[in-house]
Amino acid sequence: MAFDFKKEYKQFYMPKNKPEIVMVPPINYIAVQGTGNPNEEGGAYQQAVGILYAVAYTLRMSYKGTHKIDGFFEYVVPPLEGFWWQEDVDGVDYSDKSSFNWISVIRLPDFVKKDDFDWAVQEAARKKKLDCSSAEYLTIDEGLCVQMMHYGVYDDEPATVAIMDEYLSANGYENDFSDHRLHHEIYLSDPRKTVASKQKTVIRHPVKTK
Repeated sequence: MAFDFKKEYKQFYMPKNKPEIVMVPPINYIAVQGTGNPNEEGGAYQQAVGILYAVAYTLRMSYKGTHKIDGFFEYVVPPLEGFWWQEDVDGVDYSDKSSFNWISVIRLPDFVKKDDFDWAVQEAARKKKLDCSSAEYLTIDEGLCVQMMHYGVYDDEPATVAIMDEYLSANGYENDFSDHRLHHEIYLSDPRKTVASKQKTVIRHPVKTK
């Protein structure tokens, strides 16, 4: 059976719908960075997602071709994730999506090294006839965080964030946003196929002790 990150690392992908503190290790990602409203039809964000999946599936299916990756094992492509920020805003202001900065990512298995990644970017571009040059190999070390499962549409996330903030205040923690520690979302549902009220999104924020 293919390795499934969501099942093997449930503490990071399947939190309960109440806040919890986690220590997240450094993780390697395929990443594309950009700005603007993620809902813009054919916009930069949607193009980025297409690039991410093109590279991700090229790596996933590499064992069927001539490029052999040391230590490769079959796995389920991990879910889409996003790091979000706006200038001079702690957390996220959902009323002004046009001002979003984002890093859209898909996790890489540890056996995928930089040279494997570079091959996949070129191969995906060749096969899909898609410019994948914006994709980068990025390691993110989140460290100490609070996280919680959010059910429902993205615009309702502030209610979940408020619960997380209340938990922090009551337990000796505080948010620790910075240029390198960002609002993080993990998308476990396909909004095109899931009823809005049942969409599942992990929300994760960087924290520190008071």
